[in-house]
Amino acid sequence: MTVTNMLTKDFNYNLPPSLIAQTPASPRDSSRLMVVDRNQQTFQDKHFFEITEYLQAGDLVVWNNSKVFKARLHGQVILNNPADGIDEKFNPTGKILNTPEVEIFLVRPMENKGVWKALAKPGRKLRLGMKVQFASDFVGEVLLKDADGTILMQFGEDDLAVRAKANKYGEVPTPPYVKSSKFKVQSLKLSERYQTVYAKYEGSVAAPTAGFHFTPELIGKLQKKGVQFAEVTLHVGLGTFLPVKTDTIEDHHMHSEWVELTAKNADLINQAQAEGRRVVAVGTTTVRTLEGVAKLSGGNLKPYSGDIDIFIVPGFAFQVVDVLITNFHLPESTLLMLVVAFIGDRKFTLACYEHAIRERYRFYSFGDAMFIK
Repeated sequence: MTVTNMLTKDFNYNLPPSLIAQTPASPRDSSRLMVVDRNQQTFQDKHFFEITEYLQAGDLVVWNNSKVFKARLHGQVILNNPADGIDEKFNPTGKILNTPEVEIFLVRPMENKGVWKALAKPGRKLRLGMKVQFASDFVGEVLLKDADGTILMQFGEDDLAVRAKANKYGEVPTPPYVKSSKFKVQSLKLSERYQTVYAKYEGSVAAPTAGFHFTPELIGKLQKKGVQFAEVTLHVGLGTFLPVKTDTIEDHHMHSEWVELTAKNADLINQAQAEGRRVVAVGTTTVRTLEGVAKLSGGNLKPYSGDIDIFIVPGFAFQVVDVLITNFHLPESTLLMLVVAFIGDRKFTLACYEHAIRERYRFYSFGDAMFIK
């Protein structure tokens, strides 16, 4: 039974900023790996390439194949109303001068054609009906400003065209704690490294980072050992990265995200469960997809395509996942709450994090990993 009235501050810990990873490990599987036994409450310090010692023949590894697109856009507000209070001036090319610049972060397409949910920074510069121009052929109009800080923006094109232009004019939406200038030092291409090697279907605004550690060579070794693989799709959005701002976790509103579990992959997972083989989830997004679909389908997984808004907190009864591979997450985040729920003991989970800090593990998106069995 889900625990209620848990305080958000109970999931806090102090992290030295120097441990926030600014660049990915190279090669990917050279990152460190904490192997956690949740029943024995023990942990070991390893490296990710040693995961071959802990995955066994018959294990079914399930990962999220979603691919990140360039969702961060910089645009200029087009002002048509003198009441907006800014003097419009034009240069000979027709470009508007002295108008506000805004950052628009595309989150997900809505059901209505060409309408996207987005975040605006600074949102106070936008009012209903205002248009934002990102390029000569790329303009959006503000339809709605919601109380939760999101906006709805109308584009004159379908979702695929909007995403294509975002990839042309936008930026890779790495988290604010990752400074992209660091990549230039190591000559790394940010758009390539902020993806998993198995990313397939575009739609995420943040990467499912637990999968960063896998390389094609490591996957090949695991396949030779008899480890099997399946996949799900969860396009990462607000449900994954929006911070918890309420005092109690049960008051937090979980935004929905789009997922897909195909019949083929549902069959692979159901068969593994029926045969008593372990289902190993790569990342919290995979966990939320599997457990969310299981909840909707009454336990036995069925093909599903649509939204889920499952919020996994301590006391949650897991129906599908036996082993979790995940990174080290932000304090007071829904991701850390899921990890605590899976391990089953908040104090032991935080003890693992304290050990990682002492041993100078690297944290967050480009950081090190945990293997929780």
